[in-house]
Amino acid sequence: MAIEIPRELLPVDGRFGCGPSKVRPAQIEALAAAGSSLLGTSHRQPPVKNLVGSVRERLATLFRLPDGYEILLGNGGSTAFWDAAAFGLIEHRSQNLVFGEFGGKFAKAAAAPWLEAPDVRKAEPGSLSTAEVTDGVDVYAWPHNETSTGVAAPVQRIAADGALTVIDATSAAGGIDFDVTQADVYYFAPQKNLGSDGGLWLAAVSPAAIERIERIAASGRYIPEFLSLKNVVDNSRLNQTLNTPALSTLHLLDSQLEWILSNGGLNWAGARTTESSGLLYDWAEKSKAATPFVTDAAQRSPVVATIDFDDSVDAAAVAKTLRANGIVDTEPYRKLGRNQLRIATFVSIEPDDVRQLIRVIDYVLTQRG
Repeated sequence: MAIEIPRELLPVDGRFGCGPSKVRPAQIEALAAAGSSLLGTSHRQPPVKNLVGSVRERLATLFRLPDGYEILLGNGGSTAFWDAAAFGLIEHRSQNLVFGEFGGKFAKAAAAPWLEAPDVRKAEPGSLSTAEVTDGVDVYAWPHNETSTGVAAPVQRIAADGALTVIDATSAAGGIDFDVTQADVYYFAPQKNLGSDGGLWLAAVSPAAIERIERIAASGRYIPEFLSLKNVVDNSRLNQTLNTPALSTLHLLDSQLEWILSNGGLNWAGARTTESSGLLYDWAEKSKAATPFVTDAAQRSPVVATIDFDDSVDAAAVAKTLRANGIVDTEPYRKLGRNQLRIATFVSIEPDDVRQLIRVIDYVLTQRG
């Protein structure tokens, strides 16, 4: 029997997806207002180059970049960056921490035939693997946050001579506070906390990372033009990309950055996502039928909450009921195959909507008996 949720229980906005995230209506309105002067224009001319420049400046402010660090902008998403890193950032061998889907994908890209086999350190889903200084490793890489499992890792530089610390921040950037000086490359696609679409990757990079990129580019190693990080450095300094960038993506991103910065920057954003996720974890710990999937509270993500249910609850049926009532994308990560809900608490999501979501879940559980 279909369950109709009372209107007064429903959140104002029912988007809780961990893939492409909620885009705030104000961003869409700003894009519509700028569309005729921006969309369909040359990416080598001032309107687009000024937009790229604004994004780079705002990201530099958001991440509190020290002198020498730069914001890079490249075509393609995180998948393109992984391949680019294999060509132009890893000199000999990487160490890849794998505790979810994205870490595993970078490890596969790092297994390129011209590199030594990566040192892959895997953890069971819901737990965290850790880095260890290892001879011959010149890149230490892991995700700041894994959307597939709801595990977050600290951003902390590995003290190994000449090695780079490379952090995948796709689902963390703009939603988890951190110290950028603890990473040499903090890279991300902007479709999570930064409220935008795919098609681009961005990164905050250190002088050591720039030096590595330029040295490998000059070494004679074959690097496809599209995957050349040296091309990205050169073009970014001109506020442009190698190929035409996704202009809507850039404009949505710029609007989101302006909103986050106007509210207090990364400190504010981190506090907001921690509040929202904390509501879900507290609820699950008190529930008779639910529990946080990540057992170590210190490893729980503030931007993606994964909640397990016992056998008395069919989480798939709960997610289906939520979707029928306009609350979407709470299904678990497909490859985990767990009886759980996965709920984004990205910075665009209102904490009060999370509170309403909890009331809705309780209502559905009561109605299903």
